[in-house]
Amino acid sequence: MARITLRQLLDHAAEHEYGVPAFNLNNMEQGLAIMAAADATDSPVILQASKGARAYANDIVLAKLIDGLVEIYPHIPVCMHLDHGSDEATCATAIQYGFTSVMMDGSLKADGKTPADYNYNVEITRNVTKMAHWAGVSVEGELGVLGSLESGQGEAEDGHGAEGVLSHDQLLTDPDEAVKFVEATKVDALAVAMGTSHGAYKFTRKPDGDVLAMKEIQRGIKHGVRKINIDTDNRMAMTGQIRKILAENKAEFDPRKYLKPAMEAMTKLCKQRFEEFGTAGQGSKIRPVSVATMAKRYANGSLDPKISAAG
Repeated sequence: MARITLRQLLDHAAEHEYGVPAFNLNNMEQGLAIMAAADATDSPVILQASKGARAYANDIVLAKLIDGLVEIYPHIPVCMHLDHGSDEATCATAIQYGFTSVMMDGSLKADGKTPADYNYNVEITRNVTKMAHWAGVSVEGELGVLGSLESGQGEAEDGHGAEGVLSHDQLLTDPDEAVKFVEATKVDALAVAMGTSHGAYKFTRKPDGDVLAMKEIQRGIKHGVRKINIDTDNRMAMTGQIRKILAENKAEFDPRKYLKPAMEAMTKLCKQRFEEFGTAGQGSKIRPVSVATMAKRYANGSLDPKISAAG
């Protein structure tokens, strides 16, 4: 079974200079769509589930779903990642259910709404990192709060997001502070705030690619961005197909008749992202390392963060 940690996958991506899409997972249809795309493109996979997705799907069902996907596609390296964990307990239970990576988002307090200060973020993220590394599990931290630089408003997605007006200091991660944060917490990956937001947004004009254009994401990959979260695009691809089919066939009531085309639409989009990020062709090059071996490497310090000066 080719389960791997986020750390192993991102180290491989850094060595070979590609990015990895992290696809949010809520149900069987999405899981099958993502894995079909990975199989078609020989890509490693990050499947991630938020606290909301875990509540929707049920942890037991979600764990068995991942087992099934890995059994169907044993040759594909799969990282199962917790998206936006809000406290130590959320991260601990994810590890108990087989997640090989967790995100501790200490930029917000446990309610997922109140912005936290730097010291709180460091303390809670450090606690999770110690716990996770004992189990050989990777940790992603977050520094900075997602929201609009224009309005100063935080944004919520899946019940997670800052409330109230935020300052630019909160909305933009300070690079020097990021270095100190990684050194203090020993996280394996860091999500930063740079004016990006979650979710779907209405355009004031016809979209022409200027908003977070793919070339900008690819430029980010060239400069060290390795994990790119993908959720809204897949939701819209699936929902758009379902709406189209039901609009054209108002008497249809067999879920298979609209869910299968929806899966195919999502698979097409996932394949496109694997190819655009340079992930395609990398799956078969990875030799999975067990969490037990990763735990030993964390314990002996060989996986401690290595900070290099910007060139």
